[in-house]
Amino acid sequence: MRIISGKYKGKRLIAPKKLPIRPTTDIAKEGLFNILRNRYYFDEIRVLDLFSGSGNIAYEFASRGVEEITAVDNHVGCLQFINKTAQELEFNIHTIKSDVYRFLEHHSGSYDIIFADPPYDFTDEQFQQIAQLVFESDLLAEEGTLIIEHAKHTQLNTTENFVEDRKYGGSVFSFFQKKA
Repeated sequence: MRIISGKYKGKRLIAPKKLPIRPTTDIAKEGLFNILRNRYYFDEIRVLDLFSGSGNIAYEFASRGVEEITAVDNHVGCLQFINKTAQELEFNIHTIKSDVYRFLEHHSGSYDIIFADPPYDFTDEQFQQIAQLVFESDLLAEEGTLIIEHAKHTQLNTTENFVEDRKYGGSVFSFFQKKA
């Protein structure tokens, strides 16, 4: 995996093989960040990265100037890798070991971007529950966006607060925002 833009553009990161991860591809990541770059000033936002895995998305945000990033995952090895990498690159990434659903049910805070990259084999209902909990817990800032990455066979376009989706190869990003 590599950081595709920002301060550490081109930096390659090698996660331990034993981690249960599926990093977002460079093509998909580049497409996503092209969209976000036109909507947000990265140095002014707070980001929540759910199902962080290797920290791939968190590093991309940090390299582009985001100062407040929270990464949530339930795998100790993933969080150790994120902490080690964040320390080496001097990224301000706060990690939390937790089941994502439990975290969403009990956490309070406000984020401009919430990115969730759960396992692709989740059911549609498990994906929809992520969106439901984010909005029930009021975790998005006023102009905030929830982005859920999933496989193309998963359909989230009927989920409440759905705005649009973007496809990049076998990956899809579904975008959700508060209704006006």
